[in-house]
Amino acid sequence: MKFDLPPDDSSAGGCGTDQACNLLDVLFVIDNSGTMGEEQTNLAANFPYLIDKLRNVTDENNMPVNANINIMVTTTDFGHPLCSPFEKPDYDPAKGAPINTACVDRIERFTGLGANPVQVKQACENGCKGSVVPSDPFINFQLDQNNILNADPNGGDPVAQALSCIGPQGIDGCGMEAPLETMLQALDPNKPWNQGAKPFLRDGAVLAIIVMTDEAECSVKDYKYFDPQLASDPMFNQYWEDAPGQPGVKDEPTSAVCFNAGVSCVDANADGVYESCMSEDKGVLQPLTRYIGYLKTNLVEQQKKDVIMLGILGVPKVTAHNPNPPFEPTAGGVLDLVYRVWNQGDILMGDTDTPAQKEYDFGIGPGCTDQATGQAIPNTRVIDVCQSLNEDDKVRCCIESICDDDFSDAINCLAGILRETLELPG
Repeated sequence: MKFDLPPDDSSAGGCGTDQACNLLDVLFVIDNSGTMGEEQTNLAANFPYLIDKLRNVTDENNMPVNANINIMVTTTDFGHPLCSPFEKPDYDPAKGAPINTACVDRIERFTGLGANPVQVKQACENGCKGSVVPSDPFINFQLDQNNILNADPNGGDPVAQALSCIGPQGIDGCGMEAPLETMLQALDPNKPWNQGAKPFLRDGAVLAIIVMTDEAECSVKDYKYFDPQLASDPMFNQYWEDAPGQPGVKDEPTSAVCFNAGVSCVDANADGVYESCMSEDKGVLQPLTRYIGYLKTNLVEQQKKDVIMLGILGVPKVTAHNPNPPFEPTAGGVLDLVYRVWNQGDILMGDTDTPAQKEYDFGIGPGCTDQATGQAIPNTRVIDVCQSLNEDDKVRCCIESICDDDFSDAINCLAGILRETLELPG
């Protein structure tokens, strides 16, 4: 059943810059490349827990906030010339646009690319039992009101049902993931889903951004550095890895360009373990100022909006959290992240690739590894954008490991930060 919100409901506008606000806009940016089947399955299993946590957020005085919540989902796929030839005929990159169809109605998205494609239909079908979707481009709910269609009256929370259907994105998207650019496009106030009587991005609402990806960030500014026809040009092939076993031979661009062109590392003693790696603007990828500027300058400083971010990324598993709100990681995770080259011990059982092939493909070793959940590359650029939101005395960024098989701790951290940002309107 769909419950129509009353005309004066806050979903139609915002709170203003100086008012207490119980509006929350949640944006999911989910990697839909070929290696994301297990991770999407794990995330979908946690959707009911997330909705329960959001429904029961309290303020700093432990009073129920009863937040009015928007949830929008998009992918990391902004399109890329190296991906275009391999796209299925019925596939178009989302480029930050909302996905609001049920995954059971796009089940072909859960078959990968290639001659013997992987299928991970369970990432959808485990949680989505029908075409349960929002009537708008995104979910909206508060207490017993929601915009959900086709919910099973015996299937539990209709909002959790809908998120379990629109959340899984499939595995046939571009492997040159651009989560920062698709995030920015999703938040563009000029886009149709952010305009009209019921916009996703609302004035004064707390904005929570959840980015989930297992590879390096690749929001491209200059595509010539990825052009196979420029393989012999040292200007444009400088961030390509040498072909395995062929020192000095640059035969084609791979995902390694995304890391090499966006991050600089120091290995002073040439032991394959980098003393430091830092994001750097080399003119190939979009500069981080494009994203930090919008979030911090435009939204936080000018619009006085609270912006928080959860990154589920290629970092080691978190081993300890603050026992008190906001429950942020205190050990493991990004604190234990080591940048290094691939070695034989990184190769998972059943994987026939060599470390040299992995280095060629990704340009950096895994930030986390788990035989069950797979491996993930460190995402330095998303980490830097997330951590830029932290203030001296306020946690606004949580970074958890995508190699976890349970994302409840990540959700707890998000909910913990919301205690400090959501308020009961006076």
